[in-house]
Amino acid sequence: MYQHIVPGKLLPAALGTAMLACGLCATAQAADSSLTWKLSGFGTVGAVHSSNRDADFTTSPLKANGAGYTQSWSPDVDSRLGAQLDVSKGPWSGVVQVVSEQRLDGSYRPLVEWANVKYQVTPDLAVRAGRIALPIFLAADYRKVGYIVPWVRTPTELYGGQPLSGSDGVDLTWRWTGGALRNTTQAFYGHTDLNLYNGLRLKAAGIAGLSHSIEQGAFSGRVSAGTATLTTDLGGELFGALRAFRPQGQSLADRYDIVDKRVVIMTAGATYDPGEWFVTAEGGRTRTASVLGAYTAVYVGAGMRFGAFTPYAGYARSHADVPTTDPGLPLAGLPPRLAATAGMLNAGLNAYLFAMAAQSTWSTGLRWDFAPNMALKAQYERALPKQGTRGTFSNDQPGYRPDRPIHVTSVALDFVF
Repeated sequence: MYQHIVPGKLLPAALGTAMLACGLCATAQAADSSLTWKLSGFGTVGAVHSSNRDADFTTSPLKANGAGYTQSWSPDVDSRLGAQLDVSKGPWSGVVQVVSEQRLDGSYRPLVEWANVKYQVTPDLAVRAGRIALPIFLAADYRKVGYIVPWVRTPTELYGGQPLSGSDGVDLTWRWTGGALRNTTQAFYGHTDLNLYNGLRLKAAGIAGLSHSIEQGAFSGRVSAGTATLTTDLGGELFGALRAFRPQGQSLADRYDIVDKRVVIMTAGATYDPGEWFVTAEGGRTRTASVLGAYTAVYVGAGMRFGAFTPYAGYARSHADVPTTDPGLPLAGLPPRLAATAGMLNAGLNAYLFAMAAQSTWSTGLRWDFAPNMALKAQYERALPKQGTRGTFSNDQPGYRPDRPIHVTSVALDFVF
């Protein structure tokens, strides 16, 4: 049952997703007695309602739509299905995980989340190669497995700002003991190239970083730092048009385009879970010299377990650390037609800056583990976008106004098998 699951204990990538750690997967023995394979899966069937009909509540900028403007009640925000195959023989092991959830093109085309091979050099040292989960957050290894997360979803203010969950490359994991602390140090390097839709791609080169996790009794924590170079055609037409207004336009385009732009992210989080109750807190800072901006996000949550029921509450906040508007091209002295064009370009630039997530959210909910490997959750959130941004919402319409509370109601059925 979920009461015995301690999220902080599940961080090592060797455990894969939580159902493997809890023995919820199927195991078979092949003809060769040293070869084993494990097949498991997970999923969420959810529905979300938003009180604001001028924008969509979503969990990631890589989703096409959500609840509010597109649909009053949306099944696309949280619903997903995943399957995982683990194979091991001696010091060698491999894993493939495939997840189907809504993508930016609106489809549910499956995506290979993990596909890697691991060699256990010593009992405490392992090396992997292939597609690997980025160890950036507390829930890095199970952020898509709703059954393991106490609430309906990982806090959007923090996790939604980092939609990339994996990279193609290598990592090195070293487990060691320091006094009463059990330590895990992980170094990683790789790249990723995502096809978002209609040829629009998001590339991240030179993904590199270091993560360190600690455990002692009911306490677990993780600190991580990573960097990468981002390139995407997002906004390419806008920045190309700005460059025609030299030199001011060239300067604006160089400042805000997303071409070979360095991004740096640092996170830290901790969980204390003695069994009957739990409390967790996490925060992160992201910096990039582009239209993506820079922001700081934190959350804290806690819950009590009463048999099969777990009431919980939380608070999350994201803050834009750079201006969310720019005066853009100067219009004074321009001929009327050029002034009109420059004005539209300025509006387009500020529309991108408006997407920087500055928001606070209070939430409360109830989890019911009504059957083995299944949990039903209901959650209410009061979200308040701030600083003249649309917060974590998308598809905003002309009637959308920030600094007004938005009420979000979610129900979700999580399961593992």
